[in-house]
Amino acid sequence: MKKFTLPLKMCLFLLICLIFMAFSFASPAKEYTDYIRSFLSDHYDNTSENHLIKHYELMVTNSGFCRYKRFFVNGKVEYFSFNLMKFKDLDYYGTDKKGKLFLHTKGDDVIVQTFDDKEEDIDSMATYMVIPLKDVEPQELTGLSEQLAKMNVQRLAQQ
Repeated sequence: MKKFTLPLKMCLFLLICLIFMAFSFASPAKEYTDYIRSFLSDHYDNTSENHLIKHYELMVTNSGFCRYKRFFVNGKVEYFSFNLMKFKDLDYYGTDKKGKLFLHTKGDDVIVQTFDDKEEDIDSMATYMVIPLKDVEPQELTGLSEQLAKMNVQRLAQQ
């Protein structure tokens, strides 16, 4: 043990610290995804169509997909999904108490499907997805837009 000099001990200690730190940091993409997921789930307005919708699923996956599924009382199911890399812009129509968030994509990038519809099942593409929100402040919408933009830049850099 006496053969280890002070500089060698310091280098070994720093190397061990770097190894532990490399596994402890969350990736920026995961942080962006977690922020978007928590924002949408915290502000989702399930009272807007409460008499029509039995329940809903709103997910933002770690792979960068936003999925929104609504299950209606009459058995109909609506499904919307798009890759967040295709995000272009967002609009919010309403007040700070209640409104609708429009997530626009660069093209026809939103998958729209309906199942068990009495008229006809639909399988098409759209340029935006609408999510009902409540209790949203303008600065929160700005933060959401910034997080989506940062996530896009980070994912493009990974490709």
